[in-house]
Amino acid sequence: MGEIEGTYRILQTPGSRLGVQKNTGVSTLEPEQNLSTAMAMTPAKMHERDLLIKIKLLDNTVEVLAVESKCCGQTLLTLVYKHLNLVESDYFGIEFQNIQSYWIWLEPMKPIIKQVRRPKNTVLRLAVKFFPPDPGQLQEEYTRYLFALQIKRDLAEERLTCSDNTAALIISHLLQSEIGDFDESGDRDHLKTNQYLPNQERVQGKILEFHRKHLGQTPAESDFQVLEIARKLEMYGVRFHLASDREGSKISLAVSHMGVLVFQGTTKINTFNWSKVRKLSFKRKRFLIKLHPEVHGPYQDTLEFLFGSRDECKNFWKICVEYHTFFRLFDQPKPKAKAVFFSRGSSFRYSGRTQKQLVDYVKDSGMKKTPYERRGSKARVSAHTSNTDVPKQSVSFTEGLGAPGSHASVSASFHSVYTSSTTTTDLPICTETNHSFLDPRAPYMRRPTAEKSIATPTEETGKKATQQPGSPILQSFQGLSMDHPQLSSFTLKSPQSLNPTFQMNLNPAVQGSSPLLSPVLSDAGSARVEEEEEVKHKRYPTEKVYFIAKEILATERTYVKDLEVITVWFRSAVIKENAMPEGLMTLLFSNIDPIYEFHRSFLKEMEQRVALWEGQSNSHVKGDYQRIGDVMLRNMCMLKEFTSYLQKHDEVLTELEKATKCLKKLEMVYKEFELQKVCYLPLNTFLLKPIQRLIHYKLILGRLCKHYTVEHQDYADCRNALKEVTEMTSQLQNSLIRLENFQKLTELQHDLIGIDNLIAPGREFIREGCLYKLTKKGLQQRMFFLFSDMLLYTSKGVTGTNQFKIHGHLPLHGMLVEESENEWSVPHCFTIYSAQKTIVVAASTRLEMGKWMEDLNMAIEMAKKSNEKYDPFLESSMCNRSNKLSPHYLLGQTHRPNTITHVCWYRNQSLSLSDYLCMIQNQLSGYLLRKFKNSNGWQKLWVVFTNFCLFFYKTHQDDYPLASLPLLGYTVSTPVEADGIQKDYVFKLQFKSHVYFFRAESKYTFERWMEVIKRATNSPGRSSLLIPMDEKDIHTN
Repeated sequence: MGEIEGTYRILQTPGSRLGVQKNTGVSTLEPEQNLSTAMAMTPAKMHERDLLIKIKLLDNTVEVLAVESKCCGQTLLTLVYKHLNLVESDYFGIEFQNIQSYWIWLEPMKPIIKQVRRPKNTVLRLAVKFFPPDPGQLQEEYTRYLFALQIKRDLAEERLTCSDNTAALIISHLLQSEIGDFDESGDRDHLKTNQYLPNQERVQGKILEFHRKHLGQTPAESDFQVLEIARKLEMYGVRFHLASDREGSKISLAVSHMGVLVFQGTTKINTFNWSKVRKLSFKRKRFLIKLHPEVHGPYQDTLEFLFGSRDECKNFWKICVEYHTFFRLFDQPKPKAKAVFFSRGSSFRYSGRTQKQLVDYVKDSGMKKTPYERRGSKARVSAHTSNTDVPKQSVSFTEGLGAPGSHASVSASFHSVYTSSTTTTDLPICTETNHSFLDPRAPYMRRPTAEKSIATPTEETGKKATQQPGSPILQSFQGLSMDHPQLSSFTLKSPQSLNPTFQMNLNPAVQGSSPLLSPVLSDAGSARVEEEEEVKHKRYPTEKVYFIAKEILATERTYVKDLEVITVWFRSAVIKENAMPEGLMTLLFSNIDPIYEFHRSFLKEMEQRVALWEGQSNSHVKGDYQRIGDVMLRNMCMLKEFTSYLQKHDEVLTELEKATKCLKKLEMVYKEFELQKVCYLPLNTFLLKPIQRLIHYKLILGRLCKHYTVEHQDYADCRNALKEVTEMTSQLQNSLIRLENFQKLTELQHDLIGIDNLIAPGREFIREGCLYKLTKKGLQQRMFFLFSDMLLYTSKGVTGTNQFKIHGHLPLHGMLVEESENEWSVPHCFTIYSAQKTIVVAASTRLEMGKWMEDLNMAIEMAKKSNEKYDPFLESSMCNRSNKLSPHYLLGQTHRPNTITHVCWYRNQSLSLSDYLCMIQNQLSGYLLRKFKNSNGWQKLWVVFTNFCLFFYKTHQDDYPLASLPLLGYTVSTPVEADGIQKDYVFKLQFKSHVYFFRAESKYTFERWMEVIKRATNSPGRSSLLIPMDEKDIHTN
């Protein structure tokens, strides 16, 4: 077998990227020696002739730099970074082609002449070495500009493979960055002389079409757009290394922030996450990955891949070592002591700063942003441009989401949102997309002149694009910038229009992140609103009924935006693709359009009333305007006329689900639309909003009636309005439960692999959540789903689809459940006996065990009383499809967005149908002040709480959330003295070590936020809310 030539043990720091305070590692530096001192000690004779080395920069200019002949690679790297005045330099490296014509990274600690065969005749080039999961982690505008140039290079070299639509969209943003606003003749001339893509003529029409939509977008904004689109592509940052597996099949290996990737062609077939890898090593041409025992189980623990040569194998091993250290370690590796006599294997280790160190360095240094020059940029600045800000400098939001049952955590970012996916949903620990705020202080241009450089004639000189400050149009979910401009190719819509020809782009490349996103909001680059808010609040009314009226207004604004997801955005998508049959179009939109129009009118009336209420000049007509009952009564009476529309929602949901199963084109449009930023919840959830809204009206009117005395002038109107809405909700209560059940079954049908007919007649969802199943390998985490006729248990492995694979299903007929802690000596353990098999499971707490046992026993009793027997066809529907993709994924979609089911998995929680129904009664919207993590400043955000999750917006007018924070597992409380919060109306959210402080504007709003979050996140003991037996036949597949 031969000796191991190089090893790298993956130290037990799962999730330590940007968070865990374990700084283990090794380095080739001497003890007490850092990189700069090592460079200074490098022997060099000054009389020797300097080397003139050509460096091709990312803008394709070539610089000639003079270095000493025996200097190490770090000297050249430092000289290039200094020449460019590059602050976030550790993301970059210098690469060159070896004799075999594949690209090699220049090693910092090794002499150049020992790496590059003919340094004088070789053109080295600057390139991005480490691709972060989200460009929001890049702090500097200049760094994002260079990353955009790297994406441009990858497109031209066919490294970044994508669809024609995506490529055209990226190129359109590059055009906007380089030549400014759309001008057809100018664009065509530019495309003739600049080749962005091989055979770009075939997509030239699409490029021009997209570019036309970017009017007024600055170059900096375009750079951010390019990166946001590119990061969602599967080939983002991927560099193929040809190899073969043990069977001799040709594959390609690559490395990313999350681990080692395996590709067959351009299709990713496996991911070995850093948390699952124990050791990386190579023996001659063989590359070995040793996995942790809990990953491989009884099977082979070492995977082997064969490269073409030893040099290729060692090169890939080095890249793995560097990527793991950069993204996963908290601190710079410690020096490794030299062997006294001899050493075995390669001593190569990463010797630069980790990503965490780099982020802290840029954040703490407070370096002044110096101008830079965009080479070759001839941006045409339009009249619109002068009113648009450049993207603000970003500081990433990061939070760890620990895997259940472990103390490990991994960076989970907004978007983040949301993970990395990048939401990297095939990780066992949730890594989420990281989004960030952008800082308005960054100047626009930077390109300083460095010493020891000789510009070649190939250097281009372009006009400098200038930008005046202004206010950007915020239309983004993916950037986590509270102020950055439009980040999608959607055409701007008018909220007053229902034009069916409204156009939008549904390219998967610009899809937003999943809602599973968890922010740690950063204080850099964000305005402090503390003082101005306090002054502002003093002018407004302080009585409780005013804040109740404001709650109605705030939640109505969110509700109208939710209706627009269907009436405007989804309508445009299906019309554009001509994907929906005429009959279904009529059924869907004839039901929801009248409701939408009514609520737009109601919202306008509410805004006028609250504005009059707040106006100081109207104090003399206080009795006329400082009330809300008359508005509510008038509109509740009008809303009663729409009850017939609401009663048809059963039929609408059922027909829509049937159509998506039968029509592949509609299914594709439906699924692609669900991945758009504007669709921040599962699509059919928005169809349930009208009935849910009635329940909110009922609750808030009840609160008003309780607040008023009987003699108050507003009491009678509020009481009558409550009577009207109570009558409507009582008619629709059963429909709501059926619809919630149907929506949940539909969502799970998409989330589960291994069952085709989950939406079966009479089947009811009861509970989902994590339990630990006792196996030969010990307790293994499994996701359980309890229905009225069966119990499923699944796992979430390393798959490309972010779905749960079914391992077993147990019919409820004949099932028995017993507590068995004493028998197995496992805390919170119980045994499930069924006709097919017996399994032993353990819950995380006694409370969780109690919920599961209560629901199981109740469901078993219900199954006994039911006339329906176990469906023998269930066996055929539960076919093993572990190696197959569901029909949706055969359409080309690679990842499902994270849902609340995924949050249950990562946070080790469970939810029942009653919890979902309780959630309906606890939804809230409004402005909150969020405390900066490392300072005393506060930032104003529009916050929406729904679906067990907080969604963050810059203002209530935004179409998509900037970020989200799932609250399952969080506790809500008031700050303690140790928190050092000196403000009123502040509540504290905490999950493990992750703490956030939010401040409300009044005592009433503070109590409301505390109330809804507590009720929605702390599920009580379950009471039976199953669908009545006589109504079970409503929904059929």
